[in-house]
Amino acid sequence: MGFLSKIKAGLQKTRSSLMARLEGLFVRNTFDEAFYEELEEILIGADVGVETTLLLVEKLRAKIQEEKIRDGDRVIEVLKELILDILGRETTPLQLDGTGPAVILVLGVNGVGKTTTIGKLAKLFRAENKKVLLAAGDTFRAAAGEQLQIWAERSGSELVKHQQGADPAAVIFDAITAAVSRGYNVVLCDTAGRLHNKANLMAELKKVHKVVEKALPGAPHEVLLVLDATTGQNALAQAQVFHEAAPLTGLVLTKLDGTAKGGIVIAIAQKLQIPVKYVGVGEGIDDLLPFNPAEYVEGLFAAHT
Repeated sequence: MGFLSKIKAGLQKTRSSLMARLEGLFVRNTFDEAFYEELEEILIGADVGVETTLLLVEKLRAKIQEEKIRDGDRVIEVLKELILDILGRETTPLQLDGTGPAVILVLGVNGVGKTTTIGKLAKLFRAENKKVLLAAGDTFRAAAGEQLQIWAERSGSELVKHQQGADPAAVIFDAITAAVSRGYNVVLCDTAGRLHNKANLMAELKKVHKVVEKALPGAPHEVLLVLDATTGQNALAQAQVFHEAAPLTGLVLTKLDGTAKGGIVIAIAQKLQIPVKYVGVGEGIDDLLPFNPAEYVEGLFAAHT
């Protein structure tokens, strides 16, 4: 099953709830204030966010007036184009260094699917015949190392871990050093998802980032934040905080199939200007997909095209 088929299935809850209201809204040939107010309500309800919604509706209004549009189908096409202007039109691949191991830091609070995402990324890389090393840098959560061990075995990757409570930066430093000496292509680094307060967690992540740079100049090559799509606007707040601690290069949205508010992808892209690189649309090991903006938008509006 390709991305479009999976994303359509994953966005089914979004379409069948608030987004389905668009069908009745666009069956008209005049677009008055009531139309724009209802469109705002629908988009905000789908977690596109107030700021992004107002921006989209303002641009849509200008386009309708400029082109003197009277056809609902054309309005949908314009709205889709405006969303793509926010998301970008191309898949944004991971930036992997071709001369040595690519180091990918994976961040996220506990419960978002961070460890599972690392395992699925490992499987994707292994399918490309890359040598993959996992670094168990979340030494604060009791089961994190064991979970990563299982994913290492499932994906055919190797694992570097220390005892629980060890210094996360030391684990990651050792993993990168091993990857360099043994000719690995990719190092996927798990990180802490929770400490006893936010300030300590962010300080820990800043330390890890510095140690990675010390272990391998030019690293990390990617800093990915894993977000749970079902948490809506809270995911946006998380992204802002993590971005301050360790500048993000990409986002991974998990559980997109479990939410009726799939518009959060648009809100995050508009607010943070950070590309969504992967989306999770199911529990299976093959359900982590490179994010394709055009097909995401098609999936979002599939009931209306």
